Formats: sequence, C-alpha cells, structure tokens
Amino acid sequence: MAKLIKPTMKLKQQLREAIDLLFTRGPASSSDYTRLVLHCIQSNDFNQAKRLQSHMELQLFHPTDSFIHNQLLHLYAKCGKISDAQQLFDKMPKRDIYSWNALLSAYAKVGLVEDLNSVFDRMAYRDSVSYNTMIACFASNWLSSKALRFFVRMQKDGFQPTQYSYVNALQACSQLLDFRLGKQIHGRVVVGEFEKNVFVWNAVTDLYAKCGDIDKARWLFDGMVKKNVVSFNLMISGYVKMGKPDECINLFNKMQLSGWKPDQVTVSSVLNAYFQYGRVDDARNMFNKIDKKDEICWTTMIVGYAQSGREVDALMLFSEMLRGNVRPDSHTISTVVSSCAKLASLYHGQAVHGKVILMGVDSNMLVSSALVDMYCKCGVPLDARVIFETMPIKNVIIWNSMILGYAQNGEAQEALTLYERMLQENFKPDNISFVGVLSACINTNMVKEGRKYFNSISEQGMTPTLDHYACMITLLGRSGNIDKALDLIKGMPHKPDCRIWSALLSVCSKGDIKTAEVAANHIFQLDPHNAGSYIMLSNLYAACGRWKDVAVVRSLMKSKNAKKFSAYSWVEIGNEVHIFVSDDHNHPELDRIYSELNRLIGILQQIGYNPDTGIVLHNVGEEEKLRSISHHSEKLALAFSLIKKPNGAAPIRIIKNIRICDDCHVFMKFASIAITRPIIIRDSSRFHHFFGGKCSCKDHR
Repeated sequence: MAKLIKPTMKLKQQLREAIDLLFTRGPASSSDYTRLVLHCIQSNDFNQAKRLQSHMELQLFHPTDSFIHNQLLHLYAKCGKISDAQQLFDKMPKRDIYSWNALLSAYAKVGLVEDLNSVFDRMAYRDSVSYNTMIACFASNWLSSKALRFFVRMQKDGFQPTQYSYVNALQACSQLLDFRLGKQIHGRVVVGEFEKNVFVWNAVTDLYAKCGDIDKARWLFDGMVKKNVVSFNLMISGYVKMGKPDECINLFNKMQLSGWKPDQVTVSSVLNAYFQYGRVDDARNMFNKIDKKDEICWTTMIVGYAQSGREVDALMLFSEMLRGNVRPDSHTISTVVSSCAKLASLYHGQAVHGKVILMGVDSNMLVSSALVDMYCKCGVPLDARVIFETMPIKNVIIWNSMILGYAQNGEAQEALTLYERMLQENFKPDNISFVGVLSACINTNMVKEGRKYFNSISEQGMTPTLDHYACMITLLGRSGNIDKALDLIKGMPHKPDCRIWSALLSVCSKGDIKTAEVAANHIFQLDPHNAGSYIMLSNLYAACGRWKDVAVVRSLMKSKNAKKFSAYSWVEIGNEVHIFVSDDHNHPELDRIYSELNRLIGILQQIGYNPDTGIVLHNVGEEEKLRSISHHSEKLALAFSLIKKPNGAAPIRIIKNIRICDDCHVFMKFASIAITRPIIIRDSSRFHHFFGGKCSCKDHR
C-alpha cells in the first residue's frame, strides 16, 4: 500500500508546485495547459484543476478546440461538482457532443433527474453515450419505467444498444419484476451476440433470479463461458432471496473449489444463508475467518443474531464493531436498539443512544423510531415522548410506536389523545394504529370507547383484521360480556383462527367453563402443539376443583407433545442480567435472597398483605401452597434487587416472560409502599408501574 500511495502523493505535490510556478510566470502555452489538465485528471485533483481554470481565465486564454475544457468538465463531473461543471460549460465558446455528455454525467452522478432531462432536451444532437447516461441514471434511481422508455427511444433514434444499454435496461426490468419485457431484451442480447459478454450475461441471470425463476437462472449461470465474482454473487444472493440457503452454501463451496476468491458481498450473502438455515454458529465461524470486515459484513452478522433471538450476542458484536473503528449505518444501529428493546435492557439502550448522539445520527428516522420503541418497551414512555416530539419528520410508524408504547405502559388516555392528534395532523391510521388504541381501551376497561374506535376502522376505509377482532373479544370478555364476545365471533367476516379462540379462552372465568371448552377444543384442532391452551383450560378446571378433568387435559397435552415453557423473571444490575425461576435453587446468592424475601414478606404482612393461596392450582396442602406462591420468580428478583440496590429512588425494573399472577400483583403494590420506590414489571401482556400501593393498570389485568 505504501508503494502505491507514495507516487500518488508525489504526483499531487509536483502538480501543485507546477501550478504555483505557473501563477508566478504569467501566460502558458496550449500544450502546457493540456499537459497540466491531464495531470489533474490522472491524480483526480479537483482543487488544482480549479486553480488551473482560474489561471487560464486570468490570462484570457482561449483554446482553439474544446479538448481542455472537456477534460475539466469530465473531472468536475467525476468529482460530483455540479455547480463548477455548469459554470464552466456556460463559459465554453465551443461545445461538442463530448461537452454535453460530460455535463449529463455530472447531473447523473448526483441523481438530479429533472436537470438531467433539461440538459438532454437542449442537446442539438446525441449519441449512444448520451442515451446510456440517461438509462443508467434512471435505473440507479429506481425510475425503471423511464429507463426503459429511453432504451426504446434510443433504438427509434437509430442507435444500437451497447453492453451498458442492455445491463441497465435489464436492471430496470428486474426492479419492476417485468419478466415479459426482460425476456424480450434477453432475446435481443442473444441476437446481438452479447451472450459472451460477462456483464450483460450477469444482468440476464440476475433478471431470472429476481423474477423467481431461480432454476433457469442457474441454467444460464452454468452455461456462462466466462464468469467473474459478480456472477457468483448474483446467483448466491438469488438463492438467499428465494429461501434456498442449502443451494447457496453449496454454490459457495463450489466457488471456492473452482479457485474463485469470495469478496465482502459473497460473504454477506452466505452469512444470510447460514442464518436462514439456523446455522448461527457456522455463520460466526465464517465471520471470524474474514480478515478485513466491512460495514456490510458487520451489519449482516448483527442483524442475523438479532433475528435468531440472540440479542445479547448482537449487542456484544456491536461493541466489537465500534472497537474496530467501523462506523455503523442507521440499519445496524436500529437493529441494536431493537435488541435492547427485546431484552428490556435500559442500561444498554441508553448506552447505544449516547453513541447515536455522538455520531450525529439521532435525527435519522429509522434510528429515532427504534429509540422511541426501545424506551417504551423499557418502561420509560416519557423519554420516548421527548424523542418523538423532537423528530423533524414523522410517519405513521413512529406515531404507532408511541401510541402502542403508552397503551403498554398503562397510560391509556395519553395513547388516545395522541391518536386524536395524529388524525388532526392528517396522518391516516393503519391497522397497527387501531391495535394501539384498542389495546389502550383493554388496559383500562373502556368498553364504550373501544366500540367507537372499532367501528371507526370501516369509516377509515379499512376492514377490521383478526387482530382487531381479538382485541375486541378481549375487551368484551374482561368486562364480563362473554356472550357479546361470542356474538362478535359468529358475525366475523373472517374464519376464526388461534388468535380469536385464544383471546376468548384467556378471558373465561370459572363461570364460563363451557365457553372455555369450546374455545380450547378449536385451538386443539388448529394448533395441537400449543401448550398455552391446555394450561389455561387445566387451570380453569383446577379452580373449580375438577381434578379428574385436570388429569385428562394434562394427559392430552402430553400425548400431543405440547411442551410447557418455564416461567422466569430477570433483572439487570449494572450491565449483568440475573435470571430467576420459581423456587430457585441455582443462584449463587441464594441464602441472602431468601432471607431478604422472608424479611420483606414479614414487613408487608404487617401493613395488610395476605398471601392468596387460592391461586395455586395444584391439589396440595395449604403449607405447600403458601411456600409455592412466596417463591415466585418476580419476588426473588425483587429481593435480589433490594440486596444490590438497597437505597435510592430509581425504579426497580423486572421482566417476566408470562403474565404476573394475582398474588404477585398485590404483593408488588404493598412492596412499593414499604420500600418507597417505584417497581416496574414488564410481563408478557403489558407494563405494570407500581408506586405508593397502586398500579398503572388500575387492576385491569
């Protein structure tokens, strides 16, 4: 690298010194100006080219032809200096087709389509380069239809398509998924004897892959006389997009055996294939072998971890990326922030937010949306609202994130007020918007308002989805209107699925056994491996003392191989996560935790807490029931938090993977009085903000 840099630096220095000398000596000859212009182009030095142009103008030098000015125009275009290119073009006494094409390429490079059109229309005559510039610009800016119109117009004006014309026209067809037209162009490629041109043939292969005919794409690929790395990359990425990771990996192995060296694009595609296949460790092994990792490789690996449910690994890899001085893009950052949200890790979320501010990308729409979602899912909707209000541009997605965030955190009125403001600011709500407002109504038992918003879905020109019906069934059921919930199901335009029957089963109480049995039987047929439905029906039978029916349901669950997942809670202390299960015996500080928990239970009983053993749905003695509910995972997590952070006013944050039980809910209300600190619990349904003996859910759980 040093050998390559030194001559370049030396050339630039010599060029600057030569032009410095020029300013001390006055006029120069045409050959001197020509030689210096060519040196400027060779070293890609825009600044010295501008100085050279200034000197020619000071000396009133007028070249006899357009060569010198054309070369300067070409350099300005290459450097993206639109204003300088246009000013030079306007001053030129003589212009030829090269001059016009150079100006066209300047506007094309920065994607100024309207100016590009204007220049093209003013041209007295054009050539194939002019048309190719237009087609390439439109295709690269996803103006595919315009690119194809110019491809046709080019031929009508008597110009034969070149390899560049075909490549960009085929790219436009791929963008539009216009397989019919793409096949016609493919035919022209064969007739025009371009089938041995690797660039054109790559574009043809890519067309078939992107339009879904992956087998024909492979046939074309195998028949290529000449291949390059791009040929392999297009085919490999085609397999990934078609959901064929095994074919992708096989071709990658064949590529290496054939002596081709993969580039960063190849590696990213294969990493994606490993993640599709569920071979996460293989992806990491491959990633570790890459000597020089670019931003795309890091992003692919981080996103893959996040999508595979390995959010902690995604966060660790992001830290490694930053230590390697690789600048993440907005997609990487939003993925990492979303991982923090899934983990409900406020500590890491705030740390990433700090990096975002330092990098100056906090105003990016994608990043800001992820930050709003993260703060809401970490139980801090106030911080989310600050980001929301400072966003210069908002879309429906960000409004939905904030509305849902308020609903999940028990701030129903804020959610509904924000929704009304969204309408006032002329944003059209979508399906998720209505899930947000209906969720807000559920969490505060606002049946009348829920009906109003549900009915307004059709007023907005939409049809209520199964998610909307599930929300309404939950709302009606929790308010004691099981019959109305059943009527709503019967009148649905959709066929009820597991969401609908699960919503109905979840709101059935001891007095709704028959309805619960109907709902559960539907779920058993639709999703026999769903353990949740067996457990809910079994618990209802247990609450009624129908132990024989409990045994029947558990036996059925076992025969269907429906696995019950363990309930657990976790807390984040510093940057470490501590996980607890009910009646935990594995934590290294077990004795201290149980001692602290027993001490706390004693204090709470003195101020009115009475353990509710009635929620223990097992046929065991009272003493065993009392021990069972006293050692629930969220209580152990609270005791541990008090040991580690005995003082202070900061909230204690606990995450639970299932819904908090009735007894723990009451326990936390009393605990918030005794410790005089907020307790925030995120369960599988929503947030519970406990303080001063009250909960944000107002007991509408």
